[in-house]
Amino acid sequence: MKEIVVLSGKGGTGKTTVTASLAVLAKKAVLADCDVDAANLHILLKPEIKETFEFWGSQKAKINGYKCRRCGQCEKVCRFNAIKDFKVNSIFCEGCRVCYNICPEKAIEMIDTLAGHWYISDTKYGPMVHAKLGAAEENSGKLVSLVKKTAREIAEKEGYKCIITDGPPGIGCPVISSLSGADSVLIVTEPTASGFHDFERLLNLANNFNVTIKVVINKFDIAEKKAREIEKYCINKGIEVIGKIPFDEEIIKSISEGIPPVLYSSGPAVQALKNIALSLFNDFEK
Repeated sequence: MKEIVVLSGKGGTGKTTVTASLAVLAKKAVLADCDVDAANLHILLKPEIKETFEFWGSQKAKINGYKCRRCGQCEKVCRFNAIKDFKVNSIFCEGCRVCYNICPEKAIEMIDTLAGHWYISDTKYGPMVHAKLGAAEENSGKLVSLVKKTAREIAEKEGYKCIITDGPPGIGCPVISSLSGADSVLIVTEPTASGFHDFERLLNLANNFNVTIKVVINKFDIAEKKAREIEKYCINKGIEVIGKIPFDEEIIKSISEGIPPVLYSSGPAVQALKNIALSLFNDFEK
């Protein structure tokens, strides 16, 4: 069993569009959406939820009104301004426990919080594990690990040979959790100065993991000079650029209608996506 994780150094590069297309073309894979802070793979794959689970994240402070003597020490030490009028604003509270430890009356409790939900669903293209973290909630790395673990268990139980994971953008904790245990990483970048910079940061992170790294340059023809610069950079690093996707308005139309591009169009961008999938899946069968 192999796992492909699709990542990008920044949001908006087309990572989820590529993931959805790979899911359709794979035909038999377990799908995982690890972008738990802003999950949107479901918009294109339209999963039917079969099971829903609660995700309990970090603890947050709560003041016991019966024990509180209103000394105000908790409000003074809270650097997040989460305590006012002897009440805790759970959105601002970071669960740091300073107020809990300083309270002379032991009137502050640390309470487990419902941070979000995660789901096991069915799609036309295979089972899907996905999640949604609540507003201002933390522990997204822990939730990502849970999504990945469940996807792997489903793949092992039902005999799937491939897991396709839509990872979060950037280089933070959720990305690190997404990379853990993966076999191959497909980095989607774009030919802009900021896109190249964020791609370099992500590449430096991915190099710390035992994964095969491949690259796709999306909308390469909007700035071909920068695209060639990225491609040359990859060649010098010994990294394969397995595809360059041209700008295609049909992709925009497919996304606006909530349809994976490879089911909507047969234009040049879709042909590039099919070639990318063929390259990835052929490598996995070797």
